[in-house]
Amino acid sequence: MPLRLTRPSEASLERLERTLRDVSFSYPEVGVTAGPIPSSYQVQRHATALGFGPTVWERAKEALLTWQAHRGAGAYVHPTAAPLTQGTLVIVTMPVRPLWVVAPCRIAYATDDSAHFGFAYGTLPGHPESGEEAFQLVRDQNDEVRFEVVLFSRPASSIARLGAPAARAIQRRTVRRYLEGVRRYVTGV
Repeated sequence: MPLRLTRPSEASLERLERTLRDVSFSYPEVGVTAGPIPSSYQVQRHATALGFGPTVWERAKEALLTWQAHRGAGAYVHPTAAPLTQGTLVIVTMPVRPLWVVAPCRIAYATDDSAHFGFAYGTLPGHPESGEEAFQLVRDQNDEVRFEVVLFSRPASSIARLGAPAARAIQRRTVRRYLEGVRRYVTGV
């Protein structure tokens, strides 16, 4: 069910969630967005500066905790208040006109220390891609706060391989929207 003509209902997402509760990741390299990424994947790295200081840091953390990157990209996250903890199952749905993409994921890891905050989620069976996306806040020694998105992926099916060029363009646009969504939330502009 990776592509649909209409937005999935909450009931259908709940049914999908139940079927995926104990399903493993659809790729073997779980957690490698935190380190070297295998060359067999398409890799993207993007970042934006958010500002300086503890207020910016706390506001940015709030943005990730409330899925503002995804909301800024026009995506919906089910469940809406999914916690950023390892093992949490989330289903991201997003309109890609004229269709809706349904992307089941599981949080592979979470980070929370004085200089890093965020999470990475990996794809589950039924996702159109196979891979992982990391959403990380980084605070450097000058107290500057950045939001970084790192992802690696490859098509999960032969149909997805046919649409790979379009999928890459959609991914790039979506990541830019993730960055902008968090920046807008943090800065209020």
